[in-house]
Amino acid sequence: MLTVTTMERAFHFEQQGEKPIILNDPDSTLSPEEVMDLYAMTYPILTTANVEGPFIEGDCSVYKFRSTLGTKG
Repeated sequence: MLTVTTMERAFHFEQQGEKPIILNDPDSTLSPEEVMDLYAMTYPILTTANVEGPFIEGDCSVYKFRSTLGTKG
């Protein structure tokens, strides 16, 4: 018998040189980009970020929000 389970999602982002901030998944039906837009109301730096991932860490899918602010290219 095959059992299908869904992995929990977590969202991480770092502000310059600070410890990563771990954000919970507000709604599993939202895309990672929609989650980033939702959290941008609290963390305005996310308005200039890109989504990377998912990266599997244990039993969790982790998406990383990386700000493009202050980068060249």
